[in-house]
Amino acid sequence: MIIGLTGTNGAGKGAVADLLVARGFKYTSLSDAIRSWLDDQGIAESRQALTQAGRTLRRQGGAGVLAERLLTSLSGGGDYLVDSIRNPAEVAALRGRADFRLIEVRADETVRFERIVARRRGGDVATFEAFSAQEAAELTSTDSAGQQLAATAALADVVIDNSGSLDDLTAAVARVLETLRAEGTGRA
Repeated sequence: MIIGLTGTNGAGKGAVADLLVARGFKYTSLSDAIRSWLDDQGIAESRQALTQAGRTLRRQGGAGVLAERLLTSLSGGGDYLVDSIRNPAEVAALRGRADFRLIEVRADETVRFERIVARRRGGDVATFEAFSAQEAAELTSTDSAGQQLAATAALADVVIDNSGSLDDLTAAVARVLETLRAEGTGRA
């Protein structure tokens, strides 16, 4: 099975990823391909650099290029987790595999901002106003090579709300995984 994760900044995709890895999923991220490209170009990693590089790569290779590159490495069976899906074309490429399911991770905007401030990751915004402006730009880019989080989320097979505790999230992930496994290759 391949599970893909999408969601807004601070929603808890990393926490869901950790829970799935603990259950045996092999982790990979579309952002890793972008990070590698940045490194090859000698560009320091930042949220802005990742966003721009993602656009550049999508313009050069098509909107689904990051997922297409990744699919070649997902062989030999087993369970895989693909993090950082931000464009509907990436979902389309991954849906080439019958065992792919997309999970959107959601959380309340205030909760997400508080998480971002608490994690102190380089490139994260420091004010709620900047957070809201950044999110607006990522949700609905009219550029097919840009991030289109709202359109990508609309393609999700399953939605997990992560506005509560880690225990709540752990239970929700267990339920979703149980449902997906029971359904086999059918749509969730």
